[in-house]
Amino acid sequence: MSDRFPGPDFVPTFTAVMTNSQPRQPIVIAGPCGAETENQSLETARRLKATGKVHMLRAGIWKPRTRPGSFEGMGETGLQWLMTAMAETGLPAMTEVATPDHVALVLKAGLKNVWIGARSTVNPFVVQEIADAVKGVRDLTVFVKNPVNPDADLWMGAIERFHRAGVKEVHAIHRGFSAYKPVKYRNEPMWEIPLRLKRLAPEIKLFCDPSHICGRRELLLDVAQKALDLIYDGLMIETHIEPDKALSDARQQITPAELDTLLKSLAIRSSSIKDAALIESLSDLRGKIDQIDQELIALIGERMQVAEAIGKIKKEKHITILQPERWNEIKKQYSEGAGQNSLSEEFIEKYLEALHQESIRRQTKVMR
Repeated sequence: MSDRFPGPDFVPTFTAVMTNSQPRQPIVIAGPCGAETENQSLETARRLKATGKVHMLRAGIWKPRTRPGSFEGMGETGLQWLMTAMAETGLPAMTEVATPDHVALVLKAGLKNVWIGARSTVNPFVVQEIADAVKGVRDLTVFVKNPVNPDADLWMGAIERFHRAGVKEVHAIHRGFSAYKPVKYRNEPMWEIPLRLKRLAPEIKLFCDPSHICGRRELLLDVAQKALDLIYDGLMIETHIEPDKALSDARQQITPAELDTLLKSLAIRSSSIKDAALIESLSDLRGKIDQIDQELIALIGERMQVAEAIGKIKKEKHITILQPERWNEIKKQYSEGAGQNSLSEEFIEKYLEALHQESIRRQTKVMR
């Protein structure tokens, strides 16, 4: 190990960050997508420290790239820069590990915070190898990014593997999911999946990575605000002293000064309601929602009875359950009218898809 590493006596930890943080203030993790040069790494860390708003420093040392030949990280050399930045600023540092060899190097350097990338989380064999490599390591915090594909159980499974390896601090990072069609974001947020994960494991801290969700810096603020409104515990945002010259993910990175401005723009809202008048007003409105929901469920039940009746006719006349022309007609009709009721096309599509699947299930039952 290089004598430039601070060594095991200097180990700022995530636990210390959480202990010193104010309630409902988001934990902010920031730093470059990749450690590219010593100056870029150290200067970014210094400027982040100067904002007074960043709690942890991040930088990619090994970069899993889709195509060979692109910037794949500086490896152990970059790790040295990251450790030096941590020693100088006092910010706990973290990096991505994807193999047992990566784990051995970061532990040797004295790093106590790592994250598991989306490409690793998607593969249980890889996750298990990394979990085995950290078994028995004390004071280690592991952050698990969601898998590339939208699967809450796969994400939860990765978290459980580290818990079984004896890692006490395991938390989640939401970085969005690959989508099969062009979308506004680089990776579709699919907010319902991280919220389901939080319901499955309420004890974990949930972080949002707006940089990888958005893919473009101009979208960061809106996504970060939504995450806080959904009571996420923190944010991971990529920062670089010269974002446009970054060797990877240039469009989604911002300067430390821009990060400072973004964080000042975020509204930190209360997660509890204490005002008696407000509680009463919300109670009345929630009562109306409950009544409407009951009526909707009753109507959907009636709709499914009609679907079963149609299924019986199809059975008698030897007609297939699926009628693509009818289904396309329904989608077109209701998608065009979505705006009239201030409903998004995305919501209407998901709603119709759920109705369609339940109708098919009911008719399949009748056809047997």
